[in-house]
Amino acid sequence: QCERGLFQEVFPAQSAEEQLPALLEPGRPPLAAYCGFDPTADSLHRARELLPAGRVRAHARALRAGLERLFGNHQELFWEPGAGRLGHAALLDNARWLGREPLLRFLGGAGGRLRMGTLLSRQSCQARLRSAEGMSLAEFVYPALQAYDFLHLHQHHGCRIQLGGHDQMGNIMSGYELVTKMTGTDVFGITVPLITSTTGDKLGKTAGNAVWLNRNKTSPFELYQFFVRQQDNVVEKYLKLFTFLPLEEIAHIMEMHAKEPEKWGPQKRLAAEVTKLVHGREGLESAKRCTKALYYSSVEALEEMSDQELQELFRQATSAELMLEPGMTVLNLCRKANAIPDGPSGYQKITDGGVSINGNRVTNPETVLILGQHILKNGVSLLRVGKKNYYIIKWLQL
Repeated sequence: QCERGLFQEVFPAQSAEEQLPALLEPGRPPLAAYCGFDPTADSLHRARELLPAGRVRAHARALRAGLERLFGNHQELFWEPGAGRLGHAALLDNARWLGREPLLRFLGGAGGRLRMGTLLSRQSCQARLRSAEGMSLAEFVYPALQAYDFLHLHQHHGCRIQLGGHDQMGNIMSGYELVTKMTGTDVFGITVPLITSTTGDKLGKTAGNAVWLNRNKTSPFELYQFFVRQQDNVVEKYLKLFTFLPLEEIAHIMEMHAKEPEKWGPQKRLAAEVTKLVHGREGLESAKRCTKALYYSSVEALEEMSDQELQELFRQATSAELMLEPGMTVLNLCRKANAIPDGPSGYQKITDGGVSINGNRVTNPETVLILGQHILKNGVSLLRVGKKNYYIIKWLQL
């Protein structure tokens, strides 16, 4: 993992160097690690906001489903048959123990072992204290609650490692201090580098450039395209961070890319591996169908697309259900779909080449619609007016 650049910092450095390699050696029992996520949205992200309890529970259920899918895909796609277990993921809700912990007992126990100076010295704490908004008590005690989670998981699940983004260093250190003081056991913290855009901005919800693991927020096609569009200066790093490809294979992919950069080989492999991990084999096939339909005007791909894929691919498209009438023309279709203005200007829009059906431009408004050409086998027509205005037409009772 260190060679792949996945670990930014491992601490405490000396005992981690002395003990962790042996604890994580192949063949030993899996070592429990804790990685926490806040359910302030129904897919993974970083920012926190106060939400009603019902929404928090709903978000937690959605996060659980997303993580279960991710681990399930990982087991199905990347575990070699008969190679032994890699351990399993236990998805726990910390409300099960924090919600039952009396305040005074918490303050007298864990609270008595956490030092104010340590909490106040954190860079993130100092920045918030100096800001115009200040820092609420809830924000201040958050590291203490996260530290208590580590203690609980250590005591009940044998957890000895806490993982988190590098911006979680302070909170992870608080957990390390609490567990070692209260149990005397050596535990460890590992941080992973934060992913930034080419301009150095952190990828995330607040920056407006988040990539979600929830299909309703980022479809398999959109996830695939996000990674296909990555620039050469980050693609090798992302292959190491986000895929399970051996380092030797990644090196070979980059060597081939140096010879044939126009093929975008590393980007395509990166996009395929990540999409397959997040959405499974069917998700990757869906992304490829959508790519062929949108960028290569593939009628075959359009015919194979489900209603869900059409909605995902053309999120801004208007949907309409129409009855096919005898002798119905392109002009009739455009007007019934409210895709062109009434009168001569709408007619002119078609003759000027501004209308296409299923990727093929139509310039004769009086062209009669033909099954198999203008109407696909799945009973759908994809109408485009201008460069960006799409209409998904579903034909009834064909």
